Amino acid sequence: MQKYSADIVFPVNTKPIKNGLVIADDNGKILEVSKAESHSPDGVKKLKGALIPGFINTHCHLELSHMKNLVDTGTGLIPFISSVVKFRNFPQEQIQDAIKNADQEMWDQGIMAVGDISNALDTAEVKSKSKIAYYTFVEMFDFMQAAMYESTLNQYKPVFEGQSTEGKNKKSFVPHAPYSVGTDLFKFIRDKNAPNSTVSIHNQETSAETEMFLNGKGAFYDFYKNFGIDLAFEATGKNSLHYALANMDPAQKTLLVHNTMTSDEDIAFANAWSDKVYWATCANANLYIENSLPDYSAFIDHDAKMTIGTDSLTSNWQLSVLEELKTIKKYKSYIPFEVLLKWATLNGAEALSYDDELGSLETGKIPGLLHLDAEIVDDNPILNNAKINRLI
Repeated sequence: MQKYSADIVFPVNTKPIKNGLVIADDNGKILEVSKAESHSPDGVKKLKGALIPGFINTHCHLELSHMKNLVDTGTGLIPFISSVVKFRNFPQEQIQDAIKNADQEMWDQGIMAVGDISNALDTAEVKSKSKIAYYTFVEMFDFMQAAMYESTLNQYKPVFEGQSTEGKNKKSFVPHAPYSVGTDLFKFIRDKNAPNSTVSIHNQETSAETEMFLNGKGAFYDFYKNFGIDLAFEATGKNSLHYALANMDPAQKTLLVHNTMTSDEDIAFANAWSDKVYWATCANANLYIENSLPDYSAFIDHDAKMTIGTDSLTSNWQLSVLEELKTIKKYKSYIPFEVLLKWATLNGAEALSYDDELGSLETGKIPGLLHLDAEIVDDNPILNNAKINRLI
């Protein structure tokens, strides 16, 4: 049995507990969350700061970990994608070492589960042995070319079959983005995923995506030409979110990723389309690539189910949910810590269907237990210099 107390405990599913106590068994199962004074101090490890559940990282590209510090910041999305393509072919040993190190980094940073994008089988072995639960999103794209549909299936079916579902691991087919997936491929994804799957999609990352769908022109047309592809796409007169959701299944959990350009009207539209819509924000990646952040106030106003992602080491300086929270708090200080913590834990666990065990300090769960080593002011942790210590 393990007993920890701290200045404040954030169970997430209930109100914070000042001078709180968490008791867990040797396997990490939560036995009790209560006031410290209700127990004898014997055997209790007293900590300064806060106790919180383990984090959920809803968006990562583990297979791109070898690209750390190789891609320039601030270029915008389309030059960024071009750089990623250029650095794909590294020696396999180097790729595998980077994947192992990144997996360990996320565990050390208190991450319990990850929604991870896979275009290849590079991460499968690490995921099969990891202490982290991985929901692998096998990401497909056919560049909106009907002639590429069959070859796309032939490429990605083996990737899907080879992904680990050992232990808590899960997998589903997912579309890359509205600007890269045709209607036939969207249909394949809808039809092939099991009931109650989670499906992620990159959403509204750049103004060029909006221009393509509204006006039928813009930087994506030149981007495709550089790859020898004629993008014969006619503008829909509505932004890309409308196209994506028209081709997705409202009965599935839908995880919309990045959302840098998403408006108040878009959030209302998506929430009306389905009550199973979740939104992943990757603040550091948004700053790394586009030097911009979503309008978080609009998401809060609509009670949108926000989650936290790190994206990859190609577009981030580290894989740490705490660092994501620090960045959001730095630029959007009006967002309360309790709100951010729910994004980083329980909302993410629900989005990936791990909330039966993860996401909150509830009796019977095995959510991980983290010590947030931070100054507490008015019952709120000050995140500037905060650190995470994994207890369980």
